[in-house]
Amino acid sequence: MPGGGMKMARAPRNSINDRPGRLRLALRRQRWLLRPAGWGAFTTLAVLAGIVLLHSAAPGGALARLQAALGRDAAAGGMRVAHIVVEGRANTPEPVLRAALGVQKGDPIMGFSISAAEARIERLSWVDRATVERRLPGTIVVRLHERRPFAVWQDHGHFTLIDRAGNVVTSRNVADFRALPLVVGPGAPQAAARLIDALNNQPALAAQVAAMVRVGERRWNLQMKSGTVVRLPEGHAVAAITRLVALQARFALLDRPLHFIDMRLPSMLVLRPIDAAAQTPDGKPAPRKPGKST
Repeated sequence: MPGGGMKMARAPRNSINDRPGRLRLALRRQRWLLRPAGWGAFTTLAVLAGIVLLHSAAPGGALARLQAALGRDAAAGGMRVAHIVVEGRANTPEPVLRAALGVQKGDPIMGFSISAAEARIERLSWVDRATVERRLPGTIVVRLHERRPFAVWQDHGHFTLIDRAGNVVTSRNVADFRALPLVVGPGAPQAAARLIDALNNQPALAAQVAAMVRVGERRWNLQMKSGTVVRLPEGHAVAAITRLVALQARFALLDRPLHFIDMRLPSMLVLRPIDAAAQTPDGKPAPRKPGKST
């Protein structure tokens, strides 16, 4: 160059050194969000968005209307319910289940809420848990986990099926489950599992038991089919059953004409023979109705 000088190239006018570019503007906006006022505004917007979403999801809300519209569009395209498959149903009445599902063949497969259907089904007495699944283009699968009946509960003359935890299952068609153990009295359902398990471990003894009667919501009596009442100690029913099995094996205690066998004292066994007038023709005590034990 003339004069041997060297010219310096000027930086472009849109250089980051002259004015903020897009990156600098983005950084400034992020710094605004870091300010307390910015966070407050952001939180307020998030809360408002949540409220709008909840109202939209409510029956008749925007999301519900959108779902209904999608269901109609899908149905117009041929996506309707063609098959309803139910898995795990043993005792839940099918008409009751169909009504709770709320969907029939021919309905738009996208036009109903799965979560709402599951909630309705889980309110049925036999159902513990339920899942509903859409399988496009036209199949709905319902999976049931039913409560398992564990015993029959008699209380003030009413019979009810209960599960292992003591929850009431149903009072319908209880006679179909007459082979289940019978527990009697207030508080019996919640305390029955341990006693029934102990008797199931002694099948020869369990076969002679007509009912297990809860006394004062604190202990049990065994009402035997022979009419004898076995009074079990509070808090030690399982150990008393083991002892009773040993006494039966050694002395045939349950084959004797006894009004009751009192095992409530750990160091003493109290037996009360029945009067001859109260015996049946074969020499056994006259059977007593469950719930009349003392």
